[in-house]
Amino acid sequence: MEEALAVLANSPVDTVYVVDSNGALYSEQIHDLVLGFLAALDGTGKHVGIHAHNNMQLAYANTVEALIVGADRLDATIAGLGRGAGNCALELLLAFLKNPKFHLRPVIQCIEEHFVPLAKELDWGYSIPYLITGMLNEHPRAAMHVRESEHKDEYLAFYDQMVEKD
Repeated sequence: MEEALAVLANSPVDTVYVVDSNGALYSEQIHDLVLGFLAALDGTGKHVGIHAHNNMQLAYANTVEALIVGADRLDATIAGLGRGAGNCALELLLAFLKNPKFHLRPVIQCIEEHFVPLAKELDWGYSIPYLITGMLNEHPRAAMHVRESEHKDEYLAFYDQMVEKD
């Protein structure tokens, strides 16, 4: 990782992201990764960001941890909308920040008017299959596959299949 960060430090990019693609990282891991990125990029003027997936319901906590230790680019989506288990929920982050320049009411209005109906058409957000892939630090493709099948709520069979695979 140090070699990749050294290359990025000398590149024209202005932001380098810590990404938890599997939604498997814990806050202490995010803490260490962000501090490592910041140290590697020190003096370059580059920003460090966080993009967290919500397989184990840690995207919000991990985003807050990244902010606390110095990340200044925080990815979040309205109602946590994102592939699979989704991402850090924007409304949670705005409520946490308590910054008067950010307005929570329009986000809540958007959720009510657009995302509540959308949730009836699309399957995103936390579910047991995403928890299982996150727990095992597996890409969520297996969870996505089962969520698109007629067996989408057969959690125990999915758990047994994923655990036996290891």
